[in-house]
Amino acid sequence: MQAARLHDYTDDMATALSIDEVDRPAPEASDDVIVEVEGAGWCQTDNHIIEGMWQEYVPQELPLTLGHENAGTVVEVGSEVNTVEVGDSVICHPVMTCGTCRPCRQGEDMYCENVRFPGLTHDGGFAEFLHTNERAVIPLPGGVDTTDIAPHADAGITAYHATKKAVRELNPGDTAVVIGVGGLGHIGLQCLDAMSAADIVALDLKESARELAAELGARHTVDPANEDVAGVVTDLTDDVGAQQVLDFVGADQTTALAPDIVAAGGDHHVIGYGGHIHEPAQSLVDGEFSYKGTLVGRYTELQELVALVDRGEVELRTSRYPLDEINTVAERLEHGEIEGRAVITP
Repeated sequence: MQAARLHDYTDDMATALSIDEVDRPAPEASDDVIVEVEGAGWCQTDNHIIEGMWQEYVPQELPLTLGHENAGTVVEVGSEVNTVEVGDSVICHPVMTCGTCRPCRQGEDMYCENVRFPGLTHDGGFAEFLHTNERAVIPLPGGVDTTDIAPHADAGITAYHATKKAVRELNPGDTAVVIGVGGLGHIGLQCLDAMSAADIVALDLKESARELAAELGARHTVDPANEDVAGVVTDLTDDVGAQQVLDFVGADQTTALAPDIVAAGGDHHVIGYGGHIHEPAQSLVDGEFSYKGTLVGRYTELQELVALVDRGEVELRTSRYPLDEINTVAERLEHGEIEGRAVITP
């Protein structure tokens, strides 16, 4: 089968991945599931993997097939698989978990002590077929397009996981700020609108993204290049600040907004990444606010997100690309030229 493989870390997205002929995966364990990939979302994390940013955090052996936002049709199953069968349409939770370690027993899939992460530590879905396991696959409702829903496997569940944490702290009439209405942010904004009665303020440099934010439920939009973000939030909240901030950018400039826009006792959720946090400890003590990181989400949260999608509460803006255009996608995302999410169709 054909697969898009990373052979060397590089900053040059134009030649980042090569299309190689590799063996088609087959079930090796009794709980294995082989999925014919019909959609594999391209994520900013894929760019970061190509650049080598993840090699300090997880074991990686090159060459590696990328792709961790995967959906398609089950074509083979191990001998003990009973929750899906050949022919089922599924979306794949990004990680393969063991189910027996303490974090798994607690439902914390991302903390699994024996985790395998297709597209990051093991071969992923930028290929014709994907090797995963029964604990990762979620059957899809009839009528849900496997190609369009694929980015929810990471972008969607990550946005939902952060939003769910934020919603617990939001009362009707509170203010929530969404920073970045791109591939993740436009999902998180919809989740926030569906799950809370908060007033949503959306920040984005692009006029088209701000227009999309208003269309998706934001009550106010802000251009951070030409407006005083802190001043706007202060005025909108009568000097209180935003109870929850969801930062889908995670740049130095966006994390630096927290001391000036987060309400006392509130949270600044860091979802996008690439920047740093450089705030005096006293600023956190004075405002008693918190920075909170977001690492994908639980299997059950992906089930919940699929339910929202099935009900029409959350939709993805996607564009499709064949496997041989994969480096074009990497380049376009690097330059901020993709609206919504790009989906590879192997």
